[in-house]
Amino acid sequence: MSVALPASVDATEALLRGQRYLADRTLSVVTFLALKLGRPLFLEGEAGVGKTEVARALAAGLGRDLIRLQCYEGLDASSALYEWNHLRQLLELRVAEVTTSADRSRATLTSAVFSPEFLIKRPLLQALEPNAKGPPVLLIDEIDRADEPFEAFLLEILADYQVTIPELGTVRAAQPPIVVLTSNRTREVHDALKRRCLYHWVGYPDAARELEILAARAPEAGDALAQEIVQFVQGLRQRRLQKPPGVAESIEWARAIVALGQHALTPQLLHETLGVLLKYEEDISAVRANPPSISAA
Repeated sequence: MSVALPASVDATEALLRGQRYLADRTLSVVTFLALKLGRPLFLEGEAGVGKTEVARALAAGLGRDLIRLQCYEGLDASSALYEWNHLRQLLELRVAEVTTSADRSRATLTSAVFSPEFLIKRPLLQALEPNAKGPPVLLIDEIDRADEPFEAFLLEILADYQVTIPELGTVRAAQPPIVVLTSNRTREVHDALKRRCLYHWVGYPDAARELEILAARAPEAGDALAQEIVQFVQGLRQRRLQKPPGVAESIEWARAIVALGQHALTPQLLHETLGVLLKYEEDISAVRANPPSISAA
């Protein structure tokens, strides 16, 4: 069941917190403004800091559908918007040619298969269609992985929230979807796209915030273990690593340690589980050789 958009920044923060997403004040402000003004929200930051979770929390908190478009190199309009089910169309034509009268023209048969039932709707088109729950949350995830031509195509969609399908006509959103774009900054996204959005850099949380997040997302870890994990992870982020651990890795590590039946960090446990926290062999080797303190804060 959908609910009304939050009426204030405090209500937005409460809505996210209700989904166990602990947003800082600046993120709550820009999220509220994106909802209030009907503007796309562009979230940029390192992998694992919680950008995608904002879209999930909004969809769950508002009772809306979440439609996700995962970007990748080579993504094009047909994969993101729509395409025709060519195999089904061909089969339909062959059946129709056999079973219909001889005077029925090929053009008539061809026209019949270019109807909505033969259309494969991809995420962007799905987000434009009417929805009983209200406008969905459209997550365009990791836009930095897509090519620049796709960015240009996306500009047109976000400008008018409509698309023309030559065989069917124009599909226009009666109410624009709530759009969240994320980027890990593997490359710079064009300014033209950013200008159409409200922008926010999602950074790593400080120790106090990360403790709150662990309490909300991995309460089974307990206070003492959570403090050890946060102190350790915060120390790692001060080092020159290929990929410092994000909040997602902190949560996963806490759950993994509890799954092993442990409730305190030890050198042996650290050695055995670093692959949960770090994703590059060079980082793992460097930390094993010179680990930060694992005593409780």
